[in-house]
Amino acid sequence: FLKQLDQIIIHQQVELLEAILGTETSSKYEIKNHLGQRVYFAVEENDCFDRKLCSPLRSFTIRIADNAGREVIRVIRPLRCNSCCFPCFLQEVEVQSPPGTIAGYVVQNWDPFLPKFTIQNESKEDVLKIIGPCATCGCFEDVDFEVKALNEMTTIGKISKYWSGFVNNVFTNTANFGIQVPVDLDVRIKAVMIGACFLIDLMFFENSLDGL
Repeated sequence: FLKQLDQIIIHQQVELLEAILGTETSSKYEIKNHLGQRVYFAVEENDCFDRKLCSPLRSFTIRIADNAGREVIRVIRPLRCNSCCFPCFLQEVEVQSPPGTIAGYVVQNWDPFLPKFTIQNESKEDVLKIIGPCATCGCFEDVDFEVKALNEMTTIGKISKYWSGFVNNVFTNTANFGIQVPVDLDVRIKAVMIGACFLIDLMFFENSLDGL
């Protein structure tokens, strides 16, 4: 189904317990097309210990299923570092599609100023770059992570964190993202871009006041 899409909307569902008590719960997402129609549903799997103690750095497995309940994509994130002081053990996500078959990887690149990632294919060959802004707080506005060619000169798309309003951002960690890529991009790389979106969400927008 991803073959026909050039825009993917990812909407994190509001968790009532998280909104009322501030307790971190497993994330659930709806993945939609540009018309707002749900095409996939995603659920994060980990335990309470990871969510409470490791929060933005937590390991996870996100299972993505179609509307018939068939798992079509699996995103796996191990526990790794997230600091410019530790350039040797940075974030990496493996994306499988179908589950058990590697589609590609998202690898964080060390940079003292900008969030940078490399999208790799199943053979760990570099395909695309993702470069974010210096500040990701996004004061009442969207935050764009640009998808670029390997030379980092040509922009071919973006991953955007949409500002969703004061109430959502203060009381919950829910987020709305948009992925824009060329429609003819390799469908496996489109699946990897969804994994990149989940990683960006956890790394930069997990705190409840982000987006203000």
